[in-house]
Amino acid sequence: MAIFKIEGGHKLKGEIIPQGAKNEALEILCAVLLTPETVTIHKVPFIRDVLKLIELLRSMGVEVKQIGEESYTFRAKNVDISYLDTADFAQQAAALRGSIMILGPLLARYGKGNIPMPGGDKIGRRRLDTHFIGLQKLGAQFRYDAVNKFYSVEADKLKGCYMLLDEASVTGTANIIMAACMAEGTTTIYNAACEPYIQQLCMMLNRMGAKISGVGSNLLYIEGVRSLRGTEHTMLPDMIEIGSFIGMAAMTQSDIVIKNARVDMLGIIPETFRKLGVHFDIEGDNIHVHDNKNYEIETFIDGSIMTIADSIWPGLTPDLLSIILVVATQAKGTVLIHQKMFESRLFFVDKLIDMGAQIILCDPHRATVIGLNRKQPLRGVSMSSPDIRAGVSLLIAALSAEGSSTISNVEQIDRGYQHIEKRLKSLGAQIERYD
Repeated sequence: MAIFKIEGGHKLKGEIIPQGAKNEALEILCAVLLTPETVTIHKVPFIRDVLKLIELLRSMGVEVKQIGEESYTFRAKNVDISYLDTADFAQQAAALRGSIMILGPLLARYGKGNIPMPGGDKIGRRRLDTHFIGLQKLGAQFRYDAVNKFYSVEADKLKGCYMLLDEASVTGTANIIMAACMAEGTTTIYNAACEPYIQQLCMMLNRMGAKISGVGSNLLYIEGVRSLRGTEHTMLPDMIEIGSFIGMAAMTQSDIVIKNARVDMLGIIPETFRKLGVHFDIEGDNIHVHDNKNYEIETFIDGSIMTIADSIWPGLTPDLLSIILVVATQAKGTVLIHQKMFESRLFFVDKLIDMGAQIILCDPHRATVIGLNRKQPLRGVSMSSPDIRAGVSLLIAALSAEGSSTISNVEQIDRGYQHIEKRLKSLGAQIERYD
């Protein structure tokens, strides 16, 4: 197990380029199973979850070649379906949540697929019903082995249909889209997730020969095709990492330029940080965060306390609420953070309270943050990373704190942020990794 040792209180300065989007990568990598032809993918993030998925694909018989620092080719010509019945597959697939999205492609191309209960962050209930209800509507038979916690789907032929999703699940929508691409007839998906990751997946599939319309909306029409061809695809920059860097710059009173941020695909994220009073300029496709000596949380028009809540796209992604909560601890003013989607994601605030933050955890979904306005700096403590986003939030807090901090279980952070300590050190952060 690795730990970070951080000496806080140092201002950072320089430029940083965000990695490729983690959540997009997990969808795109699973989509290579839809074609026997070569798929070339650029801007692949070098993070644990993505590397594990690449290794899983390789074990399934996909030819994988790294052709550049962030570029790979994949050729799923000789997929070994029998590997899905092995103990090695069960162990690999259970190690990451993104593995669930191999089901749609396998069902579309081979007529069957199975998966153990996938892993991922322990942030509350993360049900999979939407995936399997959607695949069943396309004609698949679903079975669940409760003893071994294994899910399986099988179909002689998939047939397009109309479906109204019970929730706008991003991974569920991705799985259903990939299956429907090669189903007979037309599939209509209403209440589909429409995050940039889904838009990217749809555009890639259309380049492969799929016929998907309505991209960017929550109403998708998919006309099934017999086969898909190879293509080339480049990931978006990771919007969660961009938001993390904005928050880090504000907390540490730093002057940082986030390069090549694809600002047009960030949605409400920049405006949400502005509601906290964070000052930055958008310069073309770059975000220049200035030295925020002080920043003040806005109120609503009637003077009531600001509430920031997560929501399905184009609302605020839940992955950034932990970072926003941390940034609010040094602002002037009060904000209510409402985490609607996951009931265990705010439990990391006890670590921030140990550091001196003024936070009231109202219930599993809501926390009130009373900003310190930098009158009382956070103090360094020892803590452990409970999940990817909370881990980075604690790292941001430690960088701004007075004194030294240690963060254990940083493998959680590695699951979502590539070479994070090396990149932060290039900005002047005092951070070291120890095993």
